Amino acid sequence: MLTSNSRLREFKFKNIMTKIRNNKSGFTLIEVLVATLILCGAVLVLGAISTRSLSQTKLNRQYEAAMSLADKQLTMIDYMGVERFVEMGRPEGVFEETEPEYRWEVVTESLDSDYLYKVTVTVRWLFRNRPYSVSVDTMINGIGLLIEEEQDEETEQQEQRR
Repeated sequence: MLTSNSRLREFKFKNIMTKIRNNKSGFTLIEVLVATLILCGAVLVLGAISTRSLSQTKLNRQYEAAMSLADKQLTMIDYMGVERFVEMGRPEGVFEETEPEYRWEVVTESLDSDYLYKVTVTVRWLFRNRPYSVSVDTMINGIGLLIEEEQDEETEQQEQRR
């Protein structure tokens, strides 16, 4: 036996269920799948971009290191003098303390002026089995700072003897 209160509850329940069945404002399966595919594609693209940017950052660091090593080599050549460097007969070599292995090569060209040389330093290395290189050209006085210091010391010694 149903009381009026229980009939009212039953009526409300049936009424709510009918509204739920008739209410079709949700997403269809196709819409959900398309949205998921778009989201997956966006995530893959962002992942590829970040991976490439990390790789480029590492390559840029290697370029900076190569430029620093070329500058180091030019400073050494300038200090000892181009003529003395050429006499030593070491126009190429390897920077041993670096990773990856950087190789250097120096080409000197005497210009028409006295003691003036065009010096080209090239630094090469491999990154992911691809060769990369950096070249630096400059003009250097052939005498060098080391020879100038030795000449200054000789001059001072001669003056002290007098």
